[in-house]
Amino acid sequence: MFLTITTTGTPERPATDLGYLLHKHPDKAQAFSTSYGTAHVLYPEAEAGRCTAALLLEVDAVALVRRGKGKGRGGAPDAALAQYVNDRPYAASSLLAVALSGVFSSAMKGVCHARPELPGQARPLRVEVPALPARGGPDLVRKLFEPLGWTVTAQPVPLDVAFPAWGDSRYVRLVLESDTLTLAEALRHLYVLLPVLDDAKHYWVAPDEVDKLLRVGEGWLPGHPEQRLITSRYLSRRWALTRQATERLELVRLAETDDSEVEEIDNAVEAETETEEKPTPLAVQRREAIVTALRQSGAARVLDLGCGQGQLVQTLLKDPAFTEIVGVDVSMRALTIASRRLKLDRMGERQASRVQLFQGSLAYTDARLKGYDAAVLSEVIEHLDLPRLPALEYAVFGSAHPRTVLVTTPNVEYNVRWESLPAGHVRHGDHRFEWTRAEFRAWAEAVAERHGYGVAFEPVGPDDPEVGPPTQMAVFTLTNPKEAKAA
Repeated sequence: MFLTITTTGTPERPATDLGYLLHKHPDKAQAFSTSYGTAHVLYPEAEAGRCTAALLLEVDAVALVRRGKGKGRGGAPDAALAQYVNDRPYAASSLLAVALSGVFSSAMKGVCHARPELPGQARPLRVEVPALPARGGPDLVRKLFEPLGWTVTAQPVPLDVAFPAWGDSRYVRLVLESDTLTLAEALRHLYVLLPVLDDAKHYWVAPDEVDKLLRVGEGWLPGHPEQRLITSRYLSRRWALTRQATERLELVRLAETDDSEVEEIDNAVEAETETEEKPTPLAVQRREAIVTALRQSGAARVLDLGCGQGQLVQTLLKDPAFTEIVGVDVSMRALTIASRRLKLDRMGERQASRVQLFQGSLAYTDARLKGYDAAVLSEVIEHLDLPRLPALEYAVFGSAHPRTVLVTTPNVEYNVRWESLPAGHVRHGDHRFEWTRAEFRAWAEAVAERHGYGVAFEPVGPDDPEVGPPTQMAVFTLTNPKEAKAA
């Protein structure tokens, strides 16, 4: 991974002043350790008329995998081999941006104690990046850099020069030129926009990234025409962080327009207190919706099929209306954890008589599941391969045949609202599928028709007007319970 910064000079203002600005002597080659490799700084040329500083980053691919722990494209690619064979050692990305800020931190802040007059001086600058991933192509590169005063050359890199018919890759050779910017401004532009173009940060984006973005983007980001795209990509499309950054940038813009301080603009609402209520987790909302539906059905004897670690069983035990609760799971480890959660070994005799846990697979009929008022399949069906769904359907609706069945499953349309979920990914690594509302409705209505149930659908969680709720719930009710009991 390679980047060069070149400047020209005169006898009065020699180009070798670049060494003062970068705090790196032109006569030395220096190396700096980073979390993912070694950064080298050297000067291929250092004359009064022309000086070039180069940053070479050697990426340790093994360290990237070990430290990444699944974050970013370098840490969690789709194929196991791609963990070690990828573009991270060569293509400019957030790895290079982090190296820039670490190696040239004083220069980025505009600090030079030896020559304090230098940081504020604009100078001729030429920045070259041989391999830059550009999601959006050369047009986006120009849209990002040209409004900042750069003359941009973004030359697409062909997939293979021997086979021109294959077309261009997503990489460009980038050359930026300007004689109106300071070195500190140039470094801050690169620090933000290199990972924005790559659009795949190698580290987890935490809330403090908002402060970092506003600090480095001071003076140029609030008025940038592509501010929203820059903010969204820099914050890895975490919607809450993006919204927070956008609101703060708008305050900065308004303050600059009004020639006032941000604090004077942002005084309409008192600061949030620590006692402000936090949003209820979706898992809690899901259990509350299930309990409400069970109460409305009048069920007393309830099956929790795929009970996992027993959270729903524990909730149901708190309500005396449920006289018998059975948790079933294929995993003995999950049942052991559920038993510890419920404290079965210390539970009173009357309470213990209300609950059972046993191992079982929903792919097979089980006589133990018959005769109950209601069965719950909460976040279960998406963990099965689609060809195995008919077996589960028959075991629950055909064989066990309870009066009420509740099924909850993720609504895949809502995934675009999750802050940290990469596009195209499911919510859990074990999910075999995630359905849209239309797909879930079609499946549930077909099941209901085959087994003599009516079905209604309820949202769980905030019901977004565009993409619906995060969880969708189907409530199956036997159309003629008396006939079913007789049968």
